[in-house]
Amino acid sequence: MTALTRIEPIDYLLIGHITKDLVPGGYTTGGTVSYASRTALALGLRVGLVTSCETGWLPEELGGVQIAAFPAEFTTTFENITTPEGRIQYLHHRAECLNLSMIPESWRTAPIVHFAPVAQEIDYTLVSAFPQALVGMTPQGWMREWDEKGLVRFNEWPEYQLVMSHASAVVLSIEDLRGSEDLIEEYLSAVRILVVTEGKQGARLYWNGDVRYFKPPEVEEVDPVGAGDIFATVFFWRLYQTRDPWEAARLATLIAANSVSRRGLLGAPTESEVKSFLLEILPGR
Repeated sequence: MTALTRIEPIDYLLIGHITKDLVPGGYTTGGTVSYASRTALALGLRVGLVTSCETGWLPEELGGVQIAAFPAEFTTTFENITTPEGRIQYLHHRAECLNLSMIPESWRTAPIVHFAPVAQEIDYTLVSAFPQALVGMTPQGWMREWDEKGLVRFNEWPEYQLVMSHASAVVLSIEDLRGSEDLIEEYLSAVRILVVTEGKQGARLYWNGDVRYFKPPEVEEVDPVGAGDIFATVFFWRLYQTRDPWEAARLATLIAANSVSRRGLLGAPTESEVKSFLLEILPGR
């Protein structure tokens, strides 16, 4: 293990790959864990991240996060191509897979654990290793597969029931599901709290046989990337605080909507924004 920062007790444990997302002229830092880390810091939490990336590489944007990084030849690297028919995604490189031996001992009792795969990089056996924690999942990376050229496509994910049964809550997007209402019904059989985010339309939350819709305020959109990751992080934290999924979705909707007004990782909230949104009322739908 390469400990890129010193290991101290944490409140919020993230597991998943930091990524390089190719753009003209270079790359930007991406991956659910990157957006989630910055958001959790703004929530006032001590954050630990277990990941894998090329040796010696650490994004400046994640300053303040304790990172246990395992060396790999390459950092997980994606390329996204926008076409009239929708987004085409390629996976050019993938770092090492993550397992329980990589989790520092003092982090295994973190009260909130967030599984955030982007490319099938988390060993499934890890999901049962935190029985006392609030376990949140953003499973999009388990719902992806790719061909020999790296072209990413939807994976039917036959293991979903086994994995989701260990989750306190799951957050995914309607895009992850390819718009399938049938898949939503299937996943509801495996998890107690399920949130489906729908971009500008907001989110819907399934809990205790009920579903509620949360409509975001209108915001001028600059960059929607990462909004779902920010939503999930706020949702898991507020759910842990209040045990009230409706309240968690209210706050997550407000903060995620605000995030699209800034580009890239700058969309993560500030501490002052979090305090302001804690007091704001979400308009009805």
